[in-house]
Amino acid sequence: MILSQRPTLTQYLIDQRRRFPGASGDFNALVLDVALACKAIAQAVAWGELGGMLGHQPDGASAAINVQGERQMRLDVLSNEVFVRLNEWGGQLAGMASEEMEAPYPIPQRYPRGKYLLLFDPLDGSSNIDVNVAVGSIFSVLRAPDDAAGRDLAEADFLQPGTKQVAAGYAIYGPATMLVLTVGNGVVGFTLDPQLGEFMLTHPHLQVPADTREFAINASNSRFWEPPVKRYVDECLAGRDGPRDKDFNMRWIASLVAEAHRILMRGGVFLYPRDMKDPAKAGRLRLLYEANPVAFVMEQAGGRASTGHERVLEVEPMLLHQRIGLVFGSRHEVERIERYHAEPQGQGLEAPLFAERSLFRAA
Repeated sequence: MILSQRPTLTQYLIDQRRRFPGASGDFNALVLDVALACKAIAQAVAWGELGGMLGHQPDGASAAINVQGERQMRLDVLSNEVFVRLNEWGGQLAGMASEEMEAPYPIPQRYPRGKYLLLFDPLDGSSNIDVNVAVGSIFSVLRAPDDAAGRDLAEADFLQPGTKQVAAGYAIYGPATMLVLTVGNGVVGFTLDPQLGEFMLTHPHLQVPADTREFAINASNSRFWEPPVKRYVDECLAGRDGPRDKDFNMRWIASLVAEAHRILMRGGVFLYPRDMKDPAKAGRLRLLYEANPVAFVMEQAGGRASTGHERVLEVEPMLLHQRIGLVFGSRHEVERIERYHAEPQGQGLEAPLFAERSLFRAA
């Protein structure tokens, strides 16, 4: 076999480190440990039914319901364990937090502690596992407090806005396994070479197009949407005959990683906004494990991420498992949705074709 001329993830990280001669190498080691966890999860996902890990945790199992109140898939539990075990020992981390764990995970005393925090959703979109749809892992890296090496971390140590992220990214387990990464210097994509077992640099300059004709939203929640979201979707559905003067396609995968990856590759806008289905919740997606890392990736690729009202990366976290509304993707579309939220309610809400009745508006 002829070796590829593409750089590996290791080579890419070394090249990035050379920009900072005083760097210790701890950050590179951390990213490589995260990548190893993603390789292990990719292998477990690829086995499918043959691996005996599909489906929910058995009824009555003590870990059948996670901290989010959701029934866990067997692969959720395995993926969380993989992330913890492969990242706790190396000495780069002061602590971890996972969507699957109620409290922060302190690095055991038998291991050295480092200067970073790792937050992750170990298997996003796991409800799609049984139907063989692409799923993924999402991760975010923060700096730990200066005194973190000498104590167990508290929840407050993780409550940092997204602007404080050192790195973020995701792995997608689809027809090919890819790792998408930003270290604050643009966004790059690596594809796993199954023969070498290495992530190879295949997408060195990922950019989200500023304009799009594609949007993604869960239309089954339309009766709960706020007026600005209804307005935006109605205008898209009106197509050439409406105020947008162009036709749109609608997509919905119900896997955040898959949605983000499609938008990163070809543009689009994703909406999982706050709605009135559960007025007590500010949204459905988790700020620290999902919204912040995806927002960092999108902004570094020239896109935009918003709650509809404000930039996601500037939201001050209040809780470890805080939920939030999320809109991200092609910059001009996200800005339009923000503009609709900022306008006085009712202003300009009627699209010509849909003034009396629309697919998502009661007669």
